[in-house]
Amino acid sequence: MCTPAQLQVITRPGTEETQTVAGALKRSVSRRDLLVGSLAFSVAPALSHFSAHADAIMAFTEIAPGIFVHQGRFELQSPLNRGDMSNTSFVVGTDAVAVIDTLCSAKLGSELRAAIRAVTDKPVRYVINSHMHPDHVFGNVAFKNDDNVEFIGHHKLARGLSARADTYLAANKMMLGDDAFAGTEIVLPTRGVDDKVTIDLGGRQLTLEAQSVAHTDNDLIVSDSATGTLFLGDLLFSGHIPTLDGSLRGWLSLIDKLEHYKPTRVVPGHGPHAMQLPEAVGDEKRYWSTVATDVRRMIKEGKTMSEATKTAGQSERDHWKLFDQYHVRNVTAAFAELEWE
Repeated sequence: MCTPAQLQVITRPGTEETQTVAGALKRSVSRRDLLVGSLAFSVAPALSHFSAHADAIMAFTEIAPGIFVHQGRFELQSPLNRGDMSNTSFVVGTDAVAVIDTLCSAKLGSELRAAIRAVTDKPVRYVINSHMHPDHVFGNVAFKNDDNVEFIGHHKLARGLSARADTYLAANKMMLGDDAFAGTEIVLPTRGVDDKVTIDLGGRQLTLEAQSVAHTDNDLIVSDSATGTLFLGDLLFSGHIPTLDGSLRGWLSLIDKLEHYKPTRVVPGHGPHAMQLPEAVGDEKRYWSTVATDVRRMIKEGKTMSEATKTAGQSERDHWKLFDQYHVRNVTAAFAELEWE
């Protein structure tokens, strides 16, 4: 097991070459402290950021040169998992680092920050939120005291997150418990994206594009020009059932567009570290198409929303984790939207 002072050796995917994880700790460890990783590596948070869970290790996979992804669990947030149930990524340029989504609490955000520091001593200049949901933004607070850091999101994110702030904070504190949630607060974007923005990390540029209403009304996608990597946030779920907080019709329309994109790889908000288009959106498209077809038929037949939640989309049950926790909510949202088309 890795201790807070240890480093790791990582292997780049597709090569036999290994490299030592860089960072401020590099000079302080001996040869026996190095552990060999295979494709994925784990970084133990520095002591000053280490949580009460002394054995906690935040694992990342380098999916392309300079791009690191942590995969969250397919679980509801709880004191046991500490809210580690979504994907988070960071991108390292020659001058700076960008973080894409920050997990569900101040403590997890601090462990993310410590993991970055174990890889590079380049400054974190950008914290990018793909949308407003707590499991993607509540770790922002871990970066708020960094020098010259800029928090970036969709131009509607600040309004949406502010409107739900009290509800989000209370609900997540209840689910995580006082210890896991300690120190968590909302940090809003300091910069909003209306259409498209490009940021430069040195040697690589990230393009941030605001999307129309789909998963939420404040979805943002990020693309890395150096490696052809597209970060989709919760516009892409794999394994974990998609959740609707925006527009079903808008989401299906966006999926149709994504099927024609040709990135080298895509990173979902929930699911594997990396996937390929168009296959990556196939299950999600089938799910939403099934829900839409069933709900429209039941509306035409004069069925109620309550009746729809019992039968619409049930053929999808075996295809998704957390189906029972989220599917009824999805059908309810779909019915409310489609009954007015």
